[in-house]
Amino acid sequence: MSTQQQDQPKPRRLARYALALIPLMVFGGIAMTAAKMLYDQDFHGKNISEIPSALIGTKAPALNLAPLEGSNLPPLTDIAIKGKLTLVNVFASWCLPCREEHPILTELAKDNRLNIVAINYKDKNESALRFLGELGNPYAAIGVDPNGKAAIDWGVYGIPESYLVGPDGTILYKRVGPFDDVSLKEGLYPAMEKALGKPVS
Repeated sequence: MSTQQQDQPKPRRLARYALALIPLMVFGGIAMTAAKMLYDQDFHGKNISEIPSALIGTKAPALNLAPLEGSNLPPLTDIAIKGKLTLVNVFASWCLPCREEHPILTELAKDNRLNIVAINYKDKNESALRFLGELGNPYAAIGVDPNGKAAIDWGVYGIPESYLVGPDGTILYKRVGPFDDVSLKEGLYPAMEKALGKPVS
């Protein structure tokens, strides 16, 4: 031990050691969380895309978003979802998984029991219009969220992301990531059936 270390008071040396351990403890916590998610996915069949939301079972956040100019669709406001079983989809033209999921949304839009609306997240107006022009438009209303404020209010984790909202405004289901056959059959359809009281195919 050096003379300088010997001269330092013992509490100060202990505090330095404790501070040095903090990054290791944080890293360990992150590693353990990641390991648990992988373990749950591999051994318990849990889908880590079905991330639980604190908003499920609560009233949906207020919507008052400006329309996507040039889309000829109404803005996304509370009126656009009031009294309807609604899927609120968060998308952007620069999001590749959004492009993958879009044909599924187009099919879902054929069910007149389901109202599909969108939050266009941090996107350019012309890019969003081009995206819809290429792939089709399944939405009854689109609201633009250029700075991500609405996404924060809704607790968006990553896009695409979708929320099923009941006719009374309660959030019933949340999907992080693009829909696929499994997430439809095991997630969205059961939630819709529960809300409608009827089977959904």
